[in-house]
Amino acid sequence: MAVHRVGIILNGVTGRMGANQHLERSLLAIIKQGGVRLASDETIMPDVLLVGRNQAKLKALANRHGLEHYTTDLDAALSDSRYTVYFDSLATNLRVPCVRKAIAAGKHIYTEKPIATTTADALLLYREAQAAGLKHGVVQDKLWLPGLRKLKYLLDCNFFGRILAVRGEFGYWVFDGFRQPCQRPSWNYRQADGGSIIFDMFCHWRYVIDNLFGSIRAVAVLAATHIPRRVDENGQPYDCTADDAAYAIFELHSGVPVVFNSSWCVRVRRDDLLTIQVDGTEGSAVAGLRHCRVQHDSFTPRPVWNPDIDQPIDFYDHWQLMPSNITYDNAFKVQWELFLRHVVKDEPFPWNLLEGAKGVQLAELGYQAWQQRRWVEVPQLT
Repeated sequence: MAVHRVGIILNGVTGRMGANQHLERSLLAIIKQGGVRLASDETIMPDVLLVGRNQAKLKALANRHGLEHYTTDLDAALSDSRYTVYFDSLATNLRVPCVRKAIAAGKHIYTEKPIATTTADALLLYREAQAAGLKHGVVQDKLWLPGLRKLKYLLDCNFFGRILAVRGEFGYWVFDGFRQPCQRPSWNYRQADGGSIIFDMFCHWRYVIDNLFGSIRAVAVLAATHIPRRVDENGQPYDCTADDAAYAIFELHSGVPVVFNSSWCVRVRRDDLLTIQVDGTEGSAVAGLRHCRVQHDSFTPRPVWNPDIDQPIDFYDHWQLMPSNITYDNAFKVQWELFLRHVVKDEPFPWNLLEGAKGVQLAELGYQAWQQRRWVEVPQLT
């Protein structure tokens, strides 16, 4: 059996996303399954090095998973030739200098998004990685969610006919911490620390829209800081300086409007924390994280407006649940496997730092649209 061992530096791994999605549910799951199988006699096996700023947290995480290698010394990790891949899941405002260090050390780059807080910095990372001849990728996990994969199947089958509009709803109620504990980190709500729902979520919406519905021509946004004060992880109240809700319209080059509401200040009454509805001349679909429901034109009820009687139609009744005809793996794990195949076998991996820069560009232009209260064009990023 030929085993390609790939050493991976995981920086920022003690955070929620790094520990849960990337370490436990992706890389450790890959190790547990026996690696990434390339052929009957060939696999890729990850070898992880945990890096963070808190020695106690690192030790606890390593002990929980039976891992031996961890350090608070990023420079020492980057100088170790056994580790050829650098992964970054730090807070956004810390990412650029660490990724640049890893590029200078000759490491292949895989990183969470947003990859930077400005388009200029995002493009700088892309250009430096390209110039160094390194492989690079950005986490774009929602493309492998079961609900969105089912939606993509419908798009590929031309289920909708001519698409008329797309509507997205994302978010949930994040407690402020005064009466119930806040379930998101406090830096998310401080602009100086890289917090902003526009920068957090528009990076997602860019790759979702680009890959499913088409390229974006222009954007208009109204955002807000609905909750002015919250309580941090140490029980201390603080002022919120970052936007916690954004209401956006993206106009595609095809003319299709994509309306997306993103909010940490909404109580959920819908199928899932994320729902995307596509309406077309022949049918509609609503996709969540795992499920997708469809309504063909032939199953569409005929409502009649009459506010003087109780609504006689149960509008949920006429939707059909798409079956799960295949087994769906964890979305983060799927992309990790593709990136490891890219590193070892040079297989195609289009979700690179330039794609990550496009997400930052949309967030930056969305923020500009909000501040200037106008439509802003989205130029092609090259």
